[in-house]
Amino acid sequence: MESLAPNLFVKDIRATLDFYQLLGFTLTLSVPSDTQGELDWAMVTNGKVTFMFQSFKSLADALPPVSRGEGGALLFYIKTARIRAFFENIKDKVTVIHGLQKTFYGATEFSITDNNNFVLTFAEDEEQ
Repeated sequence: MESLAPNLFVKDIRATLDFYQLLGFTLTLSVPSDTQGELDWAMVTNGKVTFMFQSFKSLADALPPVSRGEGGALLFYIKTARIRAFFENIKDKVTVIHGLQKTFYGATEFSITDNNNFVLTFAEDEEQ
């Protein structure tokens, strides 16, 4: 295996792109919808982290097990550098679940929810 790029089903791809661009992600690919100005699918990247977003509408009945509800029982754990500066830059623009904290395994972390109720935890193994 070489990589993992989750494909998250969302109600509003454009709003999701706006949110992830706030976190420093860049739109790398997209597929337009039949509806003017909407997208069926999009991919964003930031360093080695990739997310794909797909509209529920484009899914139709192709994958019945995929939940049509928002968010889910997922937490995305993202390693980053300069976590304190990153936190200061976004903390007033996002919903913070918990602020910067040191874990029992030595990482400095904080968690937020995105605009679709997915949980993103950012972590850095800071020097002591």
